[in-house]
Amino acid sequence: MDGVLVREEHLVPGADEVIAELREHGTPFMVLTNNSIYTPRDLRARLLNTGLDIPEESIWTSALATAQFLQTQRPNGSAYVVGESGLTTALHNVGYVMTERNPDYVVLGETRTYSFEAITRAIRLVRAGARFIATNPDETGPSAEGPLPATGAVAALIEKATGRSPYFVGKPNPLMMRSALRRIGAHSENTLMVGDRMDTDVLSGLEAGLQTILVLSGISGRETAEEFPYRPTRVIESVKELVGSTGDPFGRGAE
Repeated sequence: MDGVLVREEHLVPGADEVIAELREHGTPFMVLTNNSIYTPRDLRARLLNTGLDIPEESIWTSALATAQFLQTQRPNGSAYVVGESGLTTALHNVGYVMTERNPDYVVLGETRTYSFEAITRAIRLVRAGARFIATNPDETGPSAEGPLPATGAVAALIEKATGRSPYFVGKPNPLMMRSALRRIGAHSENTLMVGDRMDTDVLSGLEAGLQTILVLSGISGRETAEEFPYRPTRVIESVKELVGSTGDPFGRGAE
């Protein structure tokens, strides 16, 4: 979502045209984000403000993927959550109980108000035996003033204090990609991942068996992309280059 369709609350030029073309052709799509702060309803409202009309059921977050994963692991379990409503709502909706006493899991998500008290409690619970889950490994997030510490950075702090590594559910874990594929009834062989980060989007797409397109309208630049040992299928400046070719994004129809 961020860096591909919107950037700092503004529409990426051409994003609305690409979405309209997908709808016109009946092509199923899912908008993914590693940010676990917001619910799909919140994100739909945010996208509407930029001019994009995306239904809630077409938005898939790391919070939803985490809740789905935990429900398959320990149905109707309990968790101590460090995060926002996007994460707590997702967990409540699968039957999880939020508690500070002997939880099955400590679940770390994104928040703009990480508190020393909450992190200390998370450390103590993990040391006492709670399993450590984090929604995503992103170390920083964007803001108008510059980078912000994100889930991956705080997870590293907790890991250092406990000696226990978290299990990250969000990108680049292909688990999130596969859960999104199931949501739209798609198969990896005929699905394309469009993202702006080599280390999460492109990597998760590759590991889930998808073809990938890197857009340069977000985090990774053309030079940055060359530093990685893997490559996207195609690199473009922005999604605007896909307008008119969403059904054949690699020009193979002309081969």
